[in-house]
Amino acid sequence: MRDMGGERVQEAVASSVALLRTAVDRDWTGVKAGRLEWSCHNTAFHIAEDLIAYAANLAGRAQDDYVPFEITLDEGTGNEGLIHVIETTGALLTAAVRTAPREVRAFHPYPFRSANREGFAAMGVAEVLLHTHDIAEGLGVAYEPPAELAGFVITTIFPHVRPGPDPWRTLLWATGRGDLPGRAPVTEWRWRNNLVLATDRLTLQGVTPASAADLSAGGDGGFTWVVGGPFEGTREAAGMISKAYEEGVHRPEFGLFVLVRREDDLAVGGIGFHGVPDEEGTAEVGYDLVEGVRGRGYASEALSALSEWALARDDVRLLCAAIDAENAPSQRVVARAGYVRTSVEEERAAREQHDMDDSLRLYVRRGHPGAP
Repeated sequence: MRDMGGERVQEAVASSVALLRTAVDRDWTGVKAGRLEWSCHNTAFHIAEDLIAYAANLAGRAQDDYVPFEITLDEGTGNEGLIHVIETTGALLTAAVRTAPREVRAFHPYPFRSANREGFAAMGVAEVLLHTHDIAEGLGVAYEPPAELAGFVITTIFPHVRPGPDPWRTLLWATGRGDLPGRAPVTEWRWRNNLVLATDRLTLQGVTPASAADLSAGGDGGFTWVVGGPFEGTREAAGMISKAYEEGVHRPEFGLFVLVRREDDLAVGGIGFHGVPDEEGTAEVGYDLVEGVRGRGYASEALSALSEWALARDDVRLLCAAIDAENAPSQRVVARAGYVRTSVEEERAAREQHDMDDSLRLYVRRGHPGAP
């Protein structure tokens, strides 16, 4: 899966300035941008502000806040000059995305306080497309960006939104700018960068719908894998994520995570949930490692971290893992991560409720005493 973030930013900016130049002789200051309270001029400047802020945070590896600076326009800057500023700041974000190593993450407040280069690219493209739409609406001109740009945004930072046949219309609906048949209007929205959990030797990196589709189709999902990876279980899990996403029931926090080794940034396996927690707060976990890296404690290290994160939530009370009775190594993994085998009665009830195979044994880890 080739990284396309820089190209997408470049294409989005080109699409925007092509539209803006058709109206460069119009009054941008006295006209509101679509449904916004800002003028078209202020909205165009906001595009540039976002592009340079994202470029600065990614290039500067900001960790706790935005890099503390602002840009201003020279007094008397006209529409053509403002377009040039958008082109320039777009080129800076393009360069920052293209030169940042894949594993770099930098500050962005929502929802997990960081984003990688793909996330910053998708956020930049979203700002460009959506605010160009706002300006076009205010000026009464038509704007239709390339569908693949909207698709890049949707599959990268809107993993919770069920895709539709028209990515651009779906993005407009998801951001409160349009209607879609059969879907309620959106009045509040946020995009979502992927969740990353850190351990001593690994990072657990949430897989986006775009990466999941690539993994399930035989690609690398945008990760560099150790020899032999990814393993079959990770590809199957990615297929489950893609199916849930297409059906509109995917919750990215309860999806698939790729395990990336800190020492060399190589992916060594996958871990995640078989679905969202049920009404009683029970969720099932699963994991696999590339064969060549087994026996080093990676799986139990990752499972411990994922379990701690999940059981700290209000909606998770019990985690379970179904393991083949003959799979002693996997049983040792869950034991090291704090799981214990259930009673015969609990196992029988789970087998009846979930049609669990007789060869499987059920291991569970419960929430901390006093947890909600």
